[in-house]
Amino acid sequence: MKVLVIRFSSIGDIVLTTPVIRCLKQQYPDAGVHYLTKSAYGPLLANNPYIDKLHYLQDNLQDVITSLKKEKFDYVVDLHNNVRTLLVKKALNVKSYAFPKLNFKKWLLTNFKIDLMPDKSIVERYFETVKPLGVQNDGKGLDYFMPNSNKLANTDIPVSHWAGYIGCVIGGSYATKKLPVSQWKAFCEAFPYPVILLGGPEDEDDGREIAEHDPAKIYNSCGKFNLNESAELVKYARVIVTNDTGLMHVAAAFQKPIISLWGNTSPEMGMFPYYGNNNLKDSIAPQSIIMENKGLSCHPCSKIGYNKCPKKHFKCMNDLDMNYAVEQAKRFWSAKQP
Repeated sequence: MKVLVIRFSSIGDIVLTTPVIRCLKQQYPDAGVHYLTKSAYGPLLANNPYIDKLHYLQDNLQDVITSLKKEKFDYVVDLHNNVRTLLVKKALNVKSYAFPKLNFKKWLLTNFKIDLMPDKSIVERYFETVKPLGVQNDGKGLDYFMPNSNKLANTDIPVSHWAGYIGCVIGGSYATKKLPVSQWKAFCEAFPYPVILLGGPEDEDDGREIAEHDPAKIYNSCGKFNLNESAELVKYARVIVTNDTGLMHVAAAFQKPIISLWGNTSPEMGMFPYYGNNNLKDSIAPQSIIMENKGLSCHPCSKIGYNKCPKKHFKCMNDLDMNYAVEQAKRFWSAKQP
């Protein structure tokens, strides 16, 4: 049996597919498991031992379709479910299964605040896609495999942080998913232990502004490391405080204590930190604190995000209690480390 799994983007979404890959390969050891994604996300999967071959979408969809046809797949598992994946499936013309996106229920939640979303992680919905193949969730959570070539040394971070630090993920794909700089400043000022700020090159200026309050305590790593190196910084953090973004799911893959900060999006859509069998109501993960301003009539306002708050007040993030975040982070920090 040869199976093609498809998920084009992005970081968090791809990490959330890893339990399906693992269970598919472990429960069908003789199956050939291939994965199609965008070339930019190759580093996320290049070292995954459960994938036999990676295929990359670059500029031309037809080029990758031509290559895929030569593989003669038996099944396609579509964990993205968009127009391009539809074209791939049509071209390959084999049995396929598509991930239920529940877009209408998300529309009801964001436009009318009617919550009909199932109380389960998007991972569980990914597993619904492979249920016809008999693949079952093993409850072991997410995976993230890093190459040895990206191993960090102590010299890559300040000596002051060698004994332990908290990781603060300040980046995000949209402005309305990012905690404002003023809020990060308040958190970092009140938190008494070393801090490493995590983000891409686009977050470097924000990181510099946050760190300038106390550069000895706060190290701005934004833009200094590649994805796998940033993932390693997440791995060795004692606690992660994060926006709703990809490194949040990387942190969950490493079973880290997480304080997640929610702006225009909502964990009810299924993208909360997932450790293997937790949800939001019946099976709450003890190592996860979700901070969300549910008292706003406008929240959530989007399943993706905006460049600025549609209401111009951004209370979903501006009103999050940073004192509470600090106390929870201190509690996690003091807990016994694995």
